[in-house]
Amino acid sequence: MPSVAFYTLGCKVNFYDTEAIWQLFKNEGYEQVDFEATADVYLINTCTVTNTGDKKSRQIIRRAIRRNPDAIIAVTGCYAQTSPAEIMAIPGVDLVIGTQDREKLMGFIEQIQTERKPVNAVRNIMKTRQFEELDVPDFAERTRAFLKIQEGCNNFCTFCIIPWSRGLSRSREADSVINQAKQLVAAGYKEIVLTGIHTGGYGDDLENYHLSDLLEDLDKVEGLERIRISSIEASQIDEKMIEVLNRSDKMCHHLHIPLQAGNDEVLKRMRRKYTTAEFAEKIRRLHEAMPGLAITTDVIVGFPGETDEMFQEGYRFMEELGFAEMHVFPYSKRTGTPAARMEDQVDEEVKNERVHQLIDLSERSQLAYAEQFVGQVLDVIPERDYKGAPGTGFVMGYSGNYLQIVFEGSESLIGQLCRVKVTEAGVNECRGQLVRVMESSPTLAKAQ
Repeated sequence: MPSVAFYTLGCKVNFYDTEAIWQLFKNEGYEQVDFEATADVYLINTCTVTNTGDKKSRQIIRRAIRRNPDAIIAVTGCYAQTSPAEIMAIPGVDLVIGTQDREKLMGFIEQIQTERKPVNAVRNIMKTRQFEELDVPDFAERTRAFLKIQEGCNNFCTFCIIPWSRGLSRSREADSVINQAKQLVAAGYKEIVLTGIHTGGYGDDLENYHLSDLLEDLDKVEGLERIRISSIEASQIDEKMIEVLNRSDKMCHHLHIPLQAGNDEVLKRMRRKYTTAEFAEKIRRLHEAMPGLAITTDVIVGFPGETDEMFQEGYRFMEELGFAEMHVFPYSKRTGTPAARMEDQVDEEVKNERVHQLIDLSERSQLAYAEQFVGQVLDVIPERDYKGAPGTGFVMGYSGNYLQIVFEGSESLIGQLCRVKVTEAGVNECRGQLVRVMESSPTLAKAQ
């Protein structure tokens, strides 16, 4: 039985893509082995979002070549898409395929097995207008399934290389999304996370069909308990979207809305398409429509030209908005992007100092958000035994509004919809008490 080993770098979408590629190998009778084992084929799914992503990708490729020089070494993903020649130049690489055409992968591998000639199968991603249909029917995580609905991005923020590695925004056909959702529910999943490179851009390339329409259609899928959107831009949340989020029992009251900077001048240099005032107004509108909504965000600290005053202004802005959590990153130069060429780069030490200030703010905001729910009963789907103290009779899972809650209960609760009363708030996890289990689904118990 031929064997394949995978190594994935980078984001959730890459992990999804690797799972989808594994399905192709599985259908051809391959078994999957650990990356540290000897395999017939090594597939490395690369990342290029930062310069370190490139470097790490090259290290992993070399590691696979050393592990088994006779194996076929195939490289895919973002770094493969943007720098195929660099990868082909590494002695021992057999196949480079980018972020498209992956359904042809097995054909290329057979061809290489017979001819033993390296293949560069990367072509211009900017000409691609089709969403690549690759399904993932199953995930290691039993309670939550990812469903990729969109690929690429049209934004061209000055710090970001991704449009060049993933191409322009393209959406998966609605029927295809709905069918896949039904299959996931049939496989026992209760929660679906809609994901993509620029998920909120779903429908930009479709005739009169937007993300809010898709959510309405997904809401009708029987047996689906929860729908979560991995990330959405403030500008993409219109009144119809708010109405759908509000009307649906299945839509999680949690939105991840990247802010990136809390100062208009910095936002402009980043080429973000909103001002702080517009962003704040959208957040205000969301809280008004959906009290208790968790809004999490991403922030880049120390973007070129960010002065102390700009940072302080941003800090106060974020403090005012009161996010449920902030993901804070120091700006890192990405070769090939406009921001990397900007004059006034910020000193690393200054960046780190600012990062720490914002992480402290994030923890305070997280706690303040969680404290509102003490004494309330929330829906929680336990995901696993409590990792803080395994085997002690506690399980943990997320509430619809993204609080991580630990409560007493047996592992038989995993994957079931539970009503849990929040007894104690914390920064990263809250404590709760099981009130009752909503209903037991035989398919999931079987699938465990």
